[in-house]
Amino acid sequence: MDIRKLKELVRLMVDNDLTELDLRDKDEQATIRRQTTLTAPQVVHHGVPLTPSMHSAPVSPTAAAEVATAKPGASSGAGDEAGLEAIESPMVGTFYAASGPDKPPLATVGLSVDANTVVCLLEAMKIFNEIKAERSGTIVKVLVKNGQAVEFGQKLFLVRPS
Repeated sequence: MDIRKLKELVRLMVDNDLTELDLRDKDEQATIRRQTTLTAPQVVHHGVPLTPSMHSAPVSPTAAAEVATAKPGASSGAGDEAGLEAIESPMVGTFYAASGPDKPPLATVGLSVDANTVVCLLEAMKIFNEIKAERSGTIVKVLVKNGQAVEFGQKLFLVRPS
């Protein structure tokens, strides 16, 4: 399915205040849903996989210093995460730690969060989605880098519950 078609469908959904659109043909199926509380739609594509956007914004020195990352290929032991809860990505997209290249990170190690605290932005199809902590506690680890492509269900942060 052509990305331009999907963008046009998303625009039509927003313009007409639609919450779901299901398209099917002999080779592909696309279901687009958006929650009424969010302005950004979620796209589920069945068929030919789409490649996520791999461009990234520059990482500010402050964000780079404050973002703890997991080493590629290294698996975290169960003891490292004992008693911690993960904030997971609700969609495929590009992770942004801050609301702009010159802005401070939204969530850093040591930050106390509650269910409504915005901890990062995920860009999907040129739409930026605010990701909330959805739990109370303290951020103990940031698991992804600014500008990194993330998958659905990927752990973004580890939180020590309060």
